[in-house]
Amino acid sequence: MEYRLLPIFTLLNLALVAIHAALPPEVYWKSVLPTTPMPKAITDILYPDWVEEKSTSVNVGGKGVNVHAGKGGGGTNVNVGGKGSGGGVNVHAGHKGKPVHVSVGSKSPFNYIYASTETQLHDDPNVALFFLEKDLHPGTKLNLHFTTSSNIQATFLPRQVADSIPFSSSKVEVVFNKFSVKPGSEEAQIMKNTLSECEEGGIKGEEKYCATSLESMIDFSTSKLGKNVEVVSTEVVEDKETGLQKYTVAPGVNKLSGDKAVVCHKQNYPYAVFYCHKTETTRAYSVPLEGANGVRVKAVAVCHTHTSEWNPKHLAFQVLKVKPGTVPVCHFLPEDHVVWVPK
Repeated sequence: MEYRLLPIFTLLNLALVAIHAALPPEVYWKSVLPTTPMPKAITDILYPDWVEEKSTSVNVGGKGVNVHAGKGGGGTNVNVGGKGSGGGVNVHAGHKGKPVHVSVGSKSPFNYIYASTETQLHDDPNVALFFLEKDLHPGTKLNLHFTTSSNIQATFLPRQVADSIPFSSSKVEVVFNKFSVKPGSEEAQIMKNTLSECEEGGIKGEEKYCATSLESMIDFSTSKLGKNVEVVSTEVVEDKETGLQKYTVAPGVNKLSGDKAVVCHKQNYPYAVFYCHKTETTRAYSVPLEGANGVRVKAVAVCHTHTSEWNPKHLAFQVLKVKPGTVPVCHFLPEDHVVWVPK
């Protein structure tokens, strides 16, 4: 079952930012990491696409939020509360709004405590991202499908705002109310899944953290690796279709780190949340790829050298036909995931 994530989530993000007038997340990045460029996966979700439109408006009935933002129109006006005339949601976000789809029942393939499901094996595009480290050399041909998160519209909230919103299964009803999510809906179940994954313990040797703001991601990653870091993400160079196709590894494969890295995976939530985990049994690579249709990808790959603690029925083992702890298991990162490595 799939659903369309409401654009209202992104619009509410901007409204909350305007209301609280918090310090922009990119300012904090520059203060902590002045010589480290932001990867595209992060810059893409600093602001909603619709701020570039000539006019944008949203009205949430009842005690919702009313926003009007326009270029050359005197800035952004925000009204909170008020007496809306209806109980529904009316959104105009310009032509850039695109439908997005999320699978309700699937677990993240990048969380290694989970067994794979039949649905994932047949339908999850991330299946095609797993490979063996021995194949990471020029000339290797791989069938791959690069994806972005199913909620690409979910943008970062400043930490001041994110910290004011409960992020807990025990208070999920409060969050539903804040974002006008109906309990029992598919949106509600997906939010519950994300909270559950964030609250579960990690595997042995893994330090796990769910960052609800860019600032908290910076703090976690630099506390584990120091501030002399490189932060990278997968980038599709040409604006071409990147569905499942055959890619060839081109010359220029580059190892980015020793065996230490923090990898952050974007989650399905109304605003940007990243599941980050730090291990000392991980090697990261920059891998140039050339697709059969001519598309070029600057891919980031992560290879896990110690998999004996993973669930024996994890998706990677099912796809690669190997057993835990036998060989390094690798995967390319979707476009909206991030890797932090020491320089």
